Amino acid sequence: MNSPTIALSPDEEDRAVSIRGGKVLTFTLGKEGYGITITKIREIIGMMPITKVPRTSDFVKGVINLRGRVIPVIDLRMRFGMEDMDYTDRTCIVIVEVVANNGTVQMGIIVDSVSEVLNIQEGDVEAAPDLSAGDRTRYIMGMAKIGESVKILIDIDRVLGEKAIDEVERAVAS
Repeated sequence: MNSPTIALSPDEEDRAVSIRGGKVLTFTLGKEGYGITITKIREIIGMMPITKVPRTSDFVKGVINLRGRVIPVIDLRMRFGMEDMDYTDRTCIVIVEVVANNGTVQMGIIVDSVSEVLNIQEGDVEAAPDLSAGDRTRYIMGMAKIGESVKILIDIDRVLGEKAIDEVERAVAS
């Protein structure tokens, strides 16, 4: 007997891939390792001049001109409320595609360093623990056990959230 086919939205599909396992780009913020489903990644570039946009949140660093396209850039460290840090030669911008109100939009996220692309197996992923942080950790898709370490798998659409994406889209439009 065939099981019914269930149509998933792109967001639900990415979440399911990360929970089941799959390819994940891993990166660091401070001493912690994070991962984003590879289907959300468009490219990785080195740091480049960022044009500040007035009257935006602190985590919105501004915009870059990437081969003729204006791409908004956020500092993921600041978005997570982490301590600010000077950029190094390993700091880079990861261009991701996020779901916005009007379809998808490409954005840059500044990370301390990119590590590698890992093929994570379903058995290596556990649900995020209940840390009593409620909405503040809803962006965590799961925890991947890699050897002796743990990578926090994040849902980049939820990290940015509609309010943040709206703010960034307004900044780019002005």
